[in-house]
Amino acid sequence: MGKGGGCIFSKKRSTLEASDQDPPNPDRDTPVHSQNQTPTATTTTATTVENSSSQEAKKLKIFIVFYSMYGHVECLAKRMKKGVDSIDGVEGFLYRVPETLPMDVLEQMRVPQKEDLPVISVDKLVEADGLLFGFPTRFGSMASQMKAFFDSTGHLWEQQRLAGVPAGFFVSTGTQGGGQEATAWTAITQLAHHGMLYVPIGYTFGAGMFKMDSIRGGSPYGAGVYSGDGTRVPSETELALAEHQGKYMAAMVKRFAPPHSLVPGDSLNN
Repeated sequence: MGKGGGCIFSKKRSTLEASDQDPPNPDRDTPVHSQNQTPTATTTTATTVENSSSQEAKKLKIFIVFYSMYGHVECLAKRMKKGVDSIDGVEGFLYRVPETLPMDVLEQMRVPQKEDLPVISVDKLVEADGLLFGFPTRFGSMASQMKAFFDSTGHLWEQQRLAGVPAGFFVSTGTQGGGQEATAWTAITQLAHHGMLYVPIGYTFGAGMFKMDSIRGGSPYGAGVYSGDGTRVPSETELALAEHQGKYMAAMVKRFAPPHSLVPGDSLNN
């Protein structure tokens, strides 16, 4: 069965991150000039324009919440954020879930030092307009660290605070039969109980979903990567699929805006 880990990136991380950069895109990278910058005649009009500009600048938030032991899922998460950020009016944020294994066990497993990224709290989830969860497989289902995080969301479930939030998955497996689809499929129950809206990518990646000339992780359920014995580096196709999922989710979140979660103190039963 696929273990979804593989020990890499402790030595190759800097090379990987450098290779993940796309060539400059003039259409995307050109600064967007603010509207309504003409001086106004009255203080009232100036205040109105300022408030309007502030409202326009407020971006929708997509939280990319992941667990990555050896770095494979983290690579997908970073590329996914790039896709989210490329969509006007949407911004991606990277978060880890808490580690549940003691340090001495991680050392014995030769887990590399992790980059300093914020660890998310359960209550933080309600601030997101969309959620993307990434995790390695453990015998066809999510790693225990991610499951423990979902298990701690009971008070959000009780009030259905995440109901209506678009959410998706991306995964890592050790082998081709290790759970690229099953790992995401078995995770859908978490979204169902919270009333979240599952957003798979389907075959929207186009021709890249049908190529058979190389090994590629990912499925209609979401982006994915094969870790192999731990020495395999994510392919450009796998990273491109992750970036596409980020763009796709951002577009869906814009479609579902305005805000979706319940107001504190409210209940679906009221």
